[in-house]
Parts: sequence; structure tokens; C-alpha cells
Amino acid sequence: MKKISIIIVFSSLILSQSKVGTSAASFLGIGVGARAVGMGGAFTAVGGDASVMYWNPGAISQLKRSEAILSKANWLVDSDLQLISSIYQLKNHQSVGFYLMQLDYGQEEITDLDNQMGTGQFWSARDYVLGLAYGRKLSNQFSVGGVGKYISQRIHNTSANTMAIDLGIYYQTSADKLRIGMSISNFGADMTLNGKDLYKKIDLDPEYLGHNEALVAKLKTDPWPLPLFFRVGTAIQLLNRSNIKGMLAIDAFVPSDDVEMLNLGFEIIISDRTHLQMGYKGIGSEMNEEGFTFGAGTQFYTGGFDIRLDYALQSFGKFGTIPHLSLAFLF
Repeated sequence: MKKISIIIVFSSLILSQSKVGTSAASFLGIGVGARAVGMGGAFTAVGGDASVMYWNPGAISQLKRSEAILSKANWLVDSDLQLISSIYQLKNHQSVGFYLMQLDYGQEEITDLDNQMGTGQFWSARDYVLGLAYGRKLSNQFSVGGVGKYISQRIHNTSANTMAIDLGIYYQTSADKLRIGMSISNFGADMTLNGKDLYKKIDLDPEYLGHNEALVAKLKTDPWPLPLFFRVGTAIQLLNRSNIKGMLAIDAFVPSDDVEMLNLGFEIIISDRTHLQMGYKGIGSEMNEEGFTFGAGTQFYTGGFDIRLDYALQSFGKFGTIPHLSLAFLF
């Protein structure tokens, strides 16, 4: 039975077809958090920092302490990816959290046929998602969680907005030698563009005079679904000594707007203070530009807080290497 399951999974990876461009809000597929990125996005069963709300909300109550994290990446074509995320540990094995993720495309001066050098006005575009999370431990090994979120995309005076939810579960053995995580993300309503840029003046019958030649019409836009993500992963402890630990993580990622793929990650923790990661993202996707990832981090005490600093580099094919930086405060 296990052999049959393995054959089915790998056959689906080989025979699946790309569905790129079939959904809105594609920015939701960008991985966040330098530590998670350094592990190639194989983070569903790893957890351990406040960015886990994005990967698997089922793991938020497994954090040992409350945490706030700030993360930034210089994303493609001079855009900026930013994350603010925080998880608070409550009594009775409960946790709450929030996160704000934003992709800012910057601004550019508007030009037209009569003003080739610019009109003096500027257009801008940005996408963001705001999420509120709740998680609970059902036992020392098993926990569940969910995120309700508001998603928005805007370009100049036109925008699209919707609501969605993420759900996740997390399990770890009593000795923490094996962890299993599973999540489904972006289950929500379609997005439809709306705004004053869709209003245009038209002439219904340009061949005849004597009628209103400047009627205002509104362009109709089609609704587009959100990209639905299904993740299932496992993390296996390969090394556990007094001052060094090693973990291998494997994630299967099934998006509704792309082919299925596997992500691999490996992490070494030295003296519970220094972290080293490496990974590979996008196994099984022939058109994928992403690939090897590397990361490192350290934790130190200052100003009344334990602070963790993480940095990762993500290979992105024709786009070069993308740097990610995260700063976390533990309290």
C-alpha cells in the first residue's frame, strides 16, 4: 500500500500541468521569514518562529515563548516584500497572533501620448494581507490553528478585496524526533477589480450626431479565484547531541495555480543560539526559477529581550539572488 501511494504521488508530479495565471493574488505564494526561506520553504512541520502563521497556523501554539518578527526581502523587479508578525502565548495552551504581509511595487510617473516625459502625476501598486490567528494545543503533541485574513490588491485607483481563511494541524512525537504538519491556505471568495479607473467615456454611435457623445460606462471585470495552497510536511531529527542538533524537512506543496512540487530543507542548531540552513525549492516544476537556498541566524540577549537575527539567500534563476532579512523579539 505504501509503495502504491509513493507511485501515485510521483506520477502526479511528473504528469501534472502548469496552471499559472489562473488565479488572483499570486503574491500569496511568496514565502516569508528568512529562516523558512533558508530551508527552501520546507517549514510546514518545522515551526519555531512567528512566521509559521503563514506556513501552518496549526503550529502557532507550539512556540515556547511569545514572539514578534519583522522581515524584509528585496523582491523581483525592485519591489519590496515586508512582513510584521507576532504570536502571543496565553493560558490553557492557547495562542493568538496577527501578521501583515505587504508587497510594494513602488511608484512611477504617468505618461501619455501628449506627455512623453511625464504628466507630473504618479501611479503606484501594492498587495497586502492582514491575518488574525488562533491556535490551541489539544495535547502536548497535537495542536490545531486557523487564520482569518483580509486580502487586498491595488493598482493606482483600482483595487480588489476579499476575505479568506487558513487552517492547519501539527503533531510531534513525545521525544520530538518526528514532526508532521498539514495546512490549507486561502480558502475564500473570488476577487473582482473595482475603482474609478474602470469608468470610461464612450460614444455609442460615432457615425451620427445629435446625441450624447460622452456617456460614462464602466468596464466589466471578471472574478478571479484565490490560489488555494495545500501543504503537508514532515521534519525528522537526524542529530541530537548536547550542543548540536540537525533536522531534515520535506514538504509537498500543491497549489491550485501551478504544478505540484516538493521542497527540501536542512537545519543545524549549535548551542541553541546559532542556526544554519540550506534547502532546495520547487522539485518537480520544470518552469520553476527558484532553486537552492541558504540561511544563517543567531540569537542574543540585549535591552531586556532575546533577539534573533536571521538572513537567507534565495536563488531565483534569471532574476539572480534574493536576500531575506528577519529580526525577531522573544518575550
